[in-house]
Amino acid sequence: MGKKLNSLRFRLTVTFIGLILLFIMAMWATNDRFLEIYYQNYKVSLLQDAYTRIDEAVRKADEKSKTQAAGEAGAGKTDEAENPAGTSGKTEISATGAAGIIDDEELAETVQQLRDTSNITVLIYDSMRGETLVSSTTDARMLQERVQRYILGQFPPQIETILETDNYRIQKSSDRRNRQAFLESWGYFTDNGTVFIMSVPMDSIREAAWISNRFLMYVGLIVAAIGAFLAYLITKYVTKPVNELSTLSERMSRLDFDAKYTSTGHAATEIETLGNSMNTLSDRLKEAIGELRLANDQLQKDIDEKVKIDEMRKEFIADVSHELKTPIALIQGYAEGLSEGMAEDPENRDYYCSVIVDESQKMNTMVRQLLSLSALEFGQEPGEMTAFSLPELIRGVIAKSGIVLREKELSVEFDCAEDIQVYADEFRIEEVVTNYLNNAINHAAGDRRIAIAIGDSDEKNVVRVTVYNSGKHIPEEDLDKLWQKFYKVDKARTRAYGGSGIGLSIVKAVMDSHHRKYGAENCEGGVKFWFDVKRAEAQIR
Repeated sequence: MGKKLNSLRFRLTVTFIGLILLFIMAMWATNDRFLEIYYQNYKVSLLQDAYTRIDEAVRKADEKSKTQAAGEAGAGKTDEAENPAGTSGKTEISATGAAGIIDDEELAETVQQLRDTSNITVLIYDSMRGETLVSSTTDARMLQERVQRYILGQFPPQIETILETDNYRIQKSSDRRNRQAFLESWGYFTDNGTVFIMSVPMDSIREAAWISNRFLMYVGLIVAAIGAFLAYLITKYVTKPVNELSTLSERMSRLDFDAKYTSTGHAATEIETLGNSMNTLSDRLKEAIGELRLANDQLQKDIDEKVKIDEMRKEFIADVSHELKTPIALIQGYAEGLSEGMAEDPENRDYYCSVIVDESQKMNTMVRQLLSLSALEFGQEPGEMTAFSLPELIRGVIAKSGIVLREKELSVEFDCAEDIQVYADEFRIEEVVTNYLNNAINHAAGDRRIAIAIGDSDEKNVVRVTVYNSGKHIPEEDLDKLWQKFYKVDKARTRAYGGSGIGLSIVKAVMDSHHRKYGAENCEGGVKFWFDVKRAEAQIR
């Protein structure tokens, strides 16, 4: 609930409704405070405009009357010689002047318009003669009496003066009988002889304002309800892409860059531009973080490799120190015995020398194997991958071991008529076969038989070489440890035939560099070691 109240959609809706209510309240307050003043000023301006128009019409009518009077005066002088009693001519001039005002069409039309359009009642009379000249009401006598009282300074107490000039005065009055207020303008026109009084009623403006405000209140409630509904729809439409962008940013903060802003296809608004920019940002962040992850993975691999290399170096130094300790001690002991003359007869001297030579050969063999293993493990000698005949290589290894086989009265069975071409490092594969064969020679027992075979592997286009020797089984718990450097199942036996425990570690390193399988398992009557190598035909294809 709190999340909805704090949402942009809710805030926009409340703001929209608040603005509507504020606008209506402002109209209500303005109506209540200024409507009466505005209405009164408007009526005052009507009276001022009416005075200007009637004054202009009176002036024109007066000029017209004087022109007519001058014409009649000329005609009167002609008749005077015939009629010496000329007093009747002067009376006719005054009467004619009054009649001219009364009969003036422009003045009558002006008064008529003011009555019809502005509801202004007009009374014009001659102050000298006390005669009504123009009146737009049937109650002319009452107005005439009222203006006469005003001229004499007799004002009712409810009179309020609004505007006063040299020629006229505008005041606010009220009729107690019908409780109606009205504005009056009275005074003289610019000829200073014609008196006027104009009256315009003022409706009950306070009542009208109250009714108007009440109406505004009802309208405001209806408009607010409609506005709330429209605001809900509008804000829903407006905030939909904003909510989508908010969801997108939340997913991006969780490193989920699969989220994308869906464009509406409309004009390029600010939200559309922002959405497209966030899509671009998401793609670039995804790419950058992907690169960083790859770099971190590579860095972690490098660190792990360095740690592994350091551990291997420490282990290597420890193993070498341990393995060299015994032969060095033997060589040192027999050499000291020779130097001290402990072997005086030739037979003992020959024995001492043979031990020193034998131990030196073992050390030399072990050092060469260690160097080879180190080169394999650290990738210092990448080797040369070529296609060669696997049966021919095996026959060559068997031939090299012929003297040892005859000395130990061992037989090797290998029968392969097919010329199988494989693709690998020929030198390293020969080293693997040699180590397997030497291991079989040193551990063959029982019927003292060794068998080498080439068959198909469980992988496509891969052959498997198996070296079997009769004899005792290897304990199951030691099968996986055979490939560790310097590991010996029977240390006394290994020492007797001069083994170093490195040969099978070299096999492991060679096969790992070729990314091929290898292993050892007990079988009926003995043990077999095996390794896989890829066919050359598969490499060519």
